[in-house]
Amino acid sequence: MLVKEYRICMPLTTEEYRIGQLYTISKHSHQESDRGEGVEVMENRSHHDPVYGPGQYTEKRVHLSSKLPGWARAVVPRMFYICEKAWNYYPYTVTAMQCSFLPKFSIHIETRYSDDCGDDDSIFNSDSAEDAHEVTHLDITYDEIPERYYKSTEDLRHFVSGKTGRGPLQEGWRCQTKPIMCSYKLVNVKFEVWGLQTRVEHFVHKVIRDLLIIGHRQAFAWVDEWYGMTMEQVREYEKETQAATNEKIGPVAPTITITAESQCPAIRSAPATPITGEPPEFLTLPKERPRKTSAPDTLTLPELRERANGPSNHLSPNNTDS
Repeated sequence: MLVKEYRICMPLTTEEYRIGQLYTISKHSHQESDRGEGVEVMENRSHHDPVYGPGQYTEKRVHLSSKLPGWARAVVPRMFYICEKAWNYYPYTVTAMQCSFLPKFSIHIETRYSDDCGDDDSIFNSDSAEDAHEVTHLDITYDEIPERYYKSTEDLRHFVSGKTGRGPLQEGWRCQTKPIMCSYKLVNVKFEVWGLQTRVEHFVHKVIRDLLIIGHRQAFAWVDEWYGMTMEQVREYEKETQAATNEKIGPVAPTITITAESQCPAIRSAPATPITGEPPEFLTLPKERPRKTSAPDTLTLPELRERANGPSNHLSPNNTDS
């Protein structure tokens, strides 16, 4: 298990980012999705927690086979997905992820949002030595990202918001910019497979690091698109975009399908075998084969044959005299 804390500052308030986060996640998921791959929304509903109060629960399937490195594609099935479950009690959220075919792999992300520049060392109440972990500050402007994700329109060194007047972000902007907020993310990656654990856990953290920079970077680069939206408006946008994204991905072919004759509903979490009125072919009785002519019809002992055929014509002489 590898635990790291990431701190990502934004030139926004936490209330502004509450809208921007929902907008950005929906738009980014739609952009990154294509037929057969991307983010499929399974459930999105309101939820109430006795401790954290009202919130939102979402469940998604992230199909990303082609985005894996070669060494990973060699050991995972072609059709697999990451199941993501999230509980949003903003400004506190919890996200849990698991792989569809590998129960020993999991990601747990605890997030807290605060109006500061990322200097709160006790936000997760982790003062004991057992809770010690690496802390990394991510800069949405100057930290490197994979070249395939770079867009000049999202380069915050040159971007200026037309609605807010914020930007461009210069060196040292986190200590000079107002407003300022920080996303604190405590990320726990676990892959309990001997021989691969260290390599996979470090790789997953690298992917998460890149996604955190890109996602927060886009939230500010797209600020003129979502700034001024109400919660009702962004929820409606989220609903429409999720429907469009699911349609864009299309039906993802399972490894085993349900036949048209089945009357039982398919369970989403696992494929089911075909259910029909007839037994499958491998359970049917073999077809009757003609017997060889050289073999007798029955194989019985003489006594049993006599009982079956009645009294024999070949009786002993003593019995005929009587």
